[in-house]
Amino acid sequence: MVKVPWQDVAALAQSLRDKSIDRIEPAVPKVPSSSELPLNTSKLPSQLLSPEESKITETCPEQLLKSLASGELSSVQVVTAFLRRAGIAQKLTNCVTEVLPEAAIARAKYLDEYLATNKKPIGPLHGLPISVKEHIGIKGLGLNGGFVGWFDRRAEEDAYIVELLQKAGCVLYVRTTQPQCLMHLETCNNLYGETVNPYNRTLTCGGSSGGEGALIGLKGSPMGIGTDIGGSIRSPAANCGVWGFRPTSYRLPMGGCTAPMGGQEQIVPVIGPLSLSLEGCHVFMKALIDQKPWLVEPSLLPFPWSYPPKESYLTKPDGTRKLKVAVLWSDNIVKPHPPVIRALKELTDKLKSSSEIELVDWVPYKHDVAWDIISSMYFGDGAKQDTEALALSGEPWLPLTNFIIKEQPNVKENTITEVWELTMQREKYRAEYAKLWNDTGKDGYPVDVILCPVGPGAAPPLGHARYWGYTSQWNLLDYPAMIFPVSQVDQELDKAEVGYQPLNDQDDWNYKLYSPDKYADAPVSLQLVGRRYEDEKVFEAMEFIQSIAGSLPLTPFR
Repeated sequence: MVKVPWQDVAALAQSLRDKSIDRIEPAVPKVPSSSELPLNTSKLPSQLLSPEESKITETCPEQLLKSLASGELSSVQVVTAFLRRAGIAQKLTNCVTEVLPEAAIARAKYLDEYLATNKKPIGPLHGLPISVKEHIGIKGLGLNGGFVGWFDRRAEEDAYIVELLQKAGCVLYVRTTQPQCLMHLETCNNLYGETVNPYNRTLTCGGSSGGEGALIGLKGSPMGIGTDIGGSIRSPAANCGVWGFRPTSYRLPMGGCTAPMGGQEQIVPVIGPLSLSLEGCHVFMKALIDQKPWLVEPSLLPFPWSYPPKESYLTKPDGTRKLKVAVLWSDNIVKPHPPVIRALKELTDKLKSSSEIELVDWVPYKHDVAWDIISSMYFGDGAKQDTEALALSGEPWLPLTNFIIKEQPNVKENTITEVWELTMQREKYRAEYAKLWNDTGKDGYPVDVILCPVGPGAAPPLGHARYWGYTSQWNLLDYPAMIFPVSQVDQELDKAEVGYQPLNDQDDWNYKLYSPDKYADAPVSLQLVGRRYEDEKVFEAMEFIQSIAGSLPLTPFR
């Protein structure tokens, strides 16, 4: 790459992005100027699109797939509507790196012709638009990973997951933003700037798959691909009021993604869906695993997708079907803000009405130790590769990059022996946590899932997503986790706790962030966690909880 000022590269990136949006036909509607935009922009897209486009883009993916497979909707209709809505979403939240209008419409036309000729869909995702986080490779397109110095990199081939999704019939039409170093719980880099929350523009959309969260939160995509090494699917899903699933590692293919420290195996990143619905996450997982990706990427687990199960995972030794849910109210390091506690209480009160659900409290086990271990393992080279990537362009380190690398006392270049020692600490902690889980079965059966916060509050103010413990905990243990929307911050119900005595400095910092007016309209989501490899059980438990909870307090953001 020719050495030019990083600001010039960023200007070029944004210009190319804007020109790609200008090529969408019909043209993307104009949005109000920044000074006229409301804090909550979630309702604007439906006001700017035609009634037909609004109806299409506000339909859940599983219903869209039925309409596409039957020919009730054409892929061209659906893709055009989502291209236009994605263009609006970009103007409202800055969530897009580029749109692909020509390739997407050409693909949609091909799929429509295939359906007309063959009288059947090409695959389970026939005609469905799917958005893609930028560091997941698409042949011939940029692959910057959030670094200005990587802007001229191009993917030599499609990432394997992209190849599989296209074989299943999807349409790739938009790529989304990510943070510098791919290691923030919000989304900001020097190429494209800050991606904001669609429900409150002063709050973060989350990260690192924050562009996906914001885009799907504005229904500019029915389903998207994210990645997660410390909360990067779950944080944006929660902050933007959509569904997100972090699978167990090695269930879905990671080949073709770009990031520093490729090949490290201490904390394995995963790839997974963000969606407008639970069923959308299921469709995503099934469409991929049914293609037996382990035959091509041998590191993957050769597990078929077994949901819905032939026999319920929730059937107990006595033959009854019962769900045992442990509730983690706080990790005893940073207490969640009032809206999160209210959401947990409202949902558990609802679940208590069912004789088929048993609730128990989960006592957190050394979650501070878990952070010490995982933060020591994230940058085993002392962040050398990240530092070199930043130095290529001379771009400035952003505050949250400084936070996760320079302000963590455990980040240093480790020797091979030290890496082995940390790995043994990880395995010891996993075994201790497994024993804790097993010990909940002394009454005949152990806990099925843990219900817990996704973070210490709703979406934090921009620049303030500094506590990873409620998500990174499950990365260290490699537990699958489902994020689901529950409520929104309510200024009357969610008053700040008066006279609160903080547990420590971190808790004090987090507590002082909160006031109900500052977090107005922010989505409040929760997390359902299962044991390692029990991904399908999480889906069944989530579906069961939905069936019991009914419409309240579960309030999908539609």
